[in-house]
Amino acid sequence: MVADTLAQRIGRQLQTIYSERADEVLPQVLQLTERYVDRFADRSVAEELWSERDVVLITYGDQVAEGEQPTLATLQRFLAEFELRDALPIVHLLPFCPYSSDDGFSVIDFRAIDERLGDWSQLRQLGEHCDLMYDLVLNHVSQHSDWFQGYLAGDSKYANWFHEIDPVEDLSQVTRPRSHPLLTPFQAAAGERHIWTTFSDDQVDLNYSEPAVLLEMLDILLTYVANGARIIRLDAIAFLWKEIGTTCLHLEQTHAVVKLFRAVLDAVAPDVILLTETNVPHAENVSYFGDGDEARMVYQFALPPLLFDACVNEDATPLKNWLSSLEPPGTGTTWFNFTASHDGIGVRPLEGIVEGERFERLVTATRERGGRVSMRQMPSGDLQPYELNITWSDAMRTPGESDPLHMRRMLASQAFMLGLQGVPAVYFHSLVGTPNDSEGADESGQARRINRRKFTLDELRSLLADDPEQSAIFAGYRQLLATRNVQSAFHPDASQRVLETRDPALLAFERFCPASGQRIVVAANFASTARTMQIAEWSENSKSRDLISGSEFTGQSLTLAACQIVWLVLDSD
Repeated sequence: MVADTLAQRIGRQLQTIYSERADEVLPQVLQLTERYVDRFADRSVAEELWSERDVVLITYGDQVAEGEQPTLATLQRFLAEFELRDALPIVHLLPFCPYSSDDGFSVIDFRAIDERLGDWSQLRQLGEHCDLMYDLVLNHVSQHSDWFQGYLAGDSKYANWFHEIDPVEDLSQVTRPRSHPLLTPFQAAAGERHIWTTFSDDQVDLNYSEPAVLLEMLDILLTYVANGARIIRLDAIAFLWKEIGTTCLHLEQTHAVVKLFRAVLDAVAPDVILLTETNVPHAENVSYFGDGDEARMVYQFALPPLLFDACVNEDATPLKNWLSSLEPPGTGTTWFNFTASHDGIGVRPLEGIVEGERFERLVTATRERGGRVSMRQMPSGDLQPYELNITWSDAMRTPGESDPLHMRRMLASQAFMLGLQGVPAVYFHSLVGTPNDSEGADESGQARRINRRKFTLDELRSLLADDPEQSAIFAGYRQLLATRNVQSAFHPDASQRVLETRDPALLAFERFCPASGQRIVVAANFASTARTMQIAEWSENSKSRDLISGSEFTGQSLTLAACQIVWLVLDSD
């Protein structure tokens, strides 16, 4: 039987979500949980949540294709052929269900796999060689789903699954992540209805004030665990609960839903990690740690735009200030670090950090490098940038500079991210140095497609063998991963301390593992010229060795070449 303490824990969250209906919903949640407790009775549990070996590869399930073969099998073949299984032991499969738009994020059926990718057996086979991270797209569903089509047809089961809103309602306080209308008219059996659609007219928001919706999504969450998920990403979670007259962002009920999911997972699969996707300013983002009872991981959404800013301006001051302000994550929680993903570089996390003319330089730099800028609508009706759409490789390319300097900056930016406290994640296109897919963005009319190019296996083999820039980036990245993943100082729980460097183009931080005693200093030069830093203030040792280049250094100063980064192991005299 489910323990009384768990019932109390779930009951508290249901009280926040449903108030007077909580007692009605509690037995249903407990019954569902009980079913999975029994199902997972023989499930082995990992001894630790994470280690220094954990690096995540972010990829689509159909990222690499080969003829008519299931693309999940082709992805597995690619990882084996290029010996990436040890370097990237966790694979984040972006939504793999049948979908109607947004490259998977408009899900038609949460319990099925897109037939181009394969089926659950192919997914389990991939999971035999790596750990898996899945997306739970829980804010919305495709308008072509059986759920929404049932609603339109008047099926009573789905009568309250979506938000019917009178268009005369004042929705001006709602935080908008896009510029299209918030409500979309649909023709239902009962007449025209205006439905809440936060992200597009094809992505219909679910109504969690209906308990059946919560129970359905909880069951899908546990189905994903049963099919091998080690990490589950809660997509667009911040928008989950709607309450007219508020921002409809980060509401108390939304946090309660995440805490309820965590409580159930702690009971049935305590080593499964919830990761919240909240592309918002940092203080809002870290609120999803709760009191250690909510997400185990949160994205470091401020990192990509701040790292881009440091490279564009050759000045790491905002990045250094932000990094210095980070409070260490609590026990059993950590950061999810990345520089690029299937989305663009979100700029909302820059609010209060990089603004005005300096922010405009980032927008201009994106366009100069062939990128696009996506806008969102403010309560005033004005449009404001919310996302920079560009591949990370092209973001690191200063127009007119030499290829070697571009490649050095590209790999240095990745080495910086890999050295930070937390679990690092590598987007497929950063791994292979893909340039902007401007043609794909133009043809689709979707700015994000600029960073979502798909390959055939033969095409990818050719690029990684013959394209001098992409092959060099790929080889350099593999070497970084092989070096990083055996350093105990890069364990997610190892401490982090920002060091004094004085020169604004230089930034250094220390990672330290108390268990092994290993100490690594990550030092980066964001300038396009050589710079020297004094290390006497933070190092009593006169000898150090760079894990990346293998070079040894002596003395109390360190000269870094243009766009160079080092992982220094400080040795005793």
